[in-house]
Amino acid sequence: MKLSWTTARLELASPLRISRATMSGRDAVWVELAVDGHTGFGEVVSSERFGLDTAIIEETLTDIAARTAKYSEPEQLRAHLALLRLDFTHALPVVAALDSAVHDLLTRRAGVTMGTYLKLPQWDSVRTAYTIGLMPVEQAAETARRLAADGFGVLKIKAGAPDPDEDIARVRAIRAAAPTADLLLDPNGAWTADTAIRVLRALADIGLGAVEQPVPAGNPAELGAVARAVPMPIIADEDAGTIADLRLLPPDIAGINIKLAECGGLDAARAMLTWATHHGKSVLLGCQASSSLGIAPALHLAGAARWIDLDGHLLLADDPWTGLGGTDGILHRPSAPGLGVHPTPVAAGPADRAPESARRDPEAPE
Repeated sequence: MKLSWTTARLELASPLRISRATMSGRDAVWVELAVDGHTGFGEVVSSERFGLDTAIIEETLTDIAARTAKYSEPEQLRAHLALLRLDFTHALPVVAALDSAVHDLLTRRAGVTMGTYLKLPQWDSVRTAYTIGLMPVEQAAETARRLAADGFGVLKIKAGAPDPDEDIARVRAIRAAAPTADLLLDPNGAWTADTAIRVLRALADIGLGAVEQPVPAGNPAELGAVARAVPMPIIADEDAGTIADLRLLPPDIAGINIKLAECGGLDAARAMLTWATHHGKSVLLGCQASSSLGIAPALHLAGAARWIDLDGHLLLADDPWTGLGGTDGILHRPSAPGLGVHPTPVAAGPADRAPESARRDPEAPE
């Protein structure tokens, strides 16, 4: 097998502001795994939160390539992914990209869809949320109105402004602008427990579908206290990044947010789905701002989730991969073997998306 990677830049259509940062773009590294004329792909994006820039991602991939060079078959590498998740807990998004490439390669070579290969629940199409960042109230209302007209029936609202009353006003304005939409609220852990309870009780009458991580991660007791005090479902997000985190969650929450980049890929996510089923918790599938290649692995799990928040590719100014749909609020299950995505028609392949100097083969001389 040959492991190589390509770097590229992903720009957002407009800056996205959340409680802890504002983002206008990020770097992407596309992982390629090839054997016997078949190639599988995965994507990892840079992240300040995880301390991953392009250099660290490439260093990690070089290390992984050296550790896995002895394997000649993708099945062997897939079996080794569990060890990689333990050894690279500081870089799980990189392992997740390799996990994607392995699964893409296996299913492309087998000529079957990902759902068939992994025996996942079957589905045809699903609604995805679209994220409305922190912005002035009137702008948020207009954005919600436009998205509803485009067909989006689920809107995810970022919260955590310095003034919680501004959050309340923004959510109410969005509800007025999109009266039939399902609303998800995400403060990204910006509130204290007291503030969360006050804000969410003030919004109890507008029918919020769920609230993600209202309080900072690391104090599950506070998360449980909020869940017991408010009428809407509370979902653990930053407190539920990996399989190991789940045992610390309070029983009062309604569900968990599974992000493949955070847990380490499809196999880890399926273990989290099993945990959720066993404990009677619902699942939200979340994502980072990334291309369709980065979104595709999680989309194959959509049949097992209650909420879908896979809009990362829709936030981009130019998505270099295609195959998932979503511009009308509806994602479609890929019917082709593998992940079901491919480079956009303007490029013949990933190599055309980046300068030659950005393409890395760990076996090539420096």
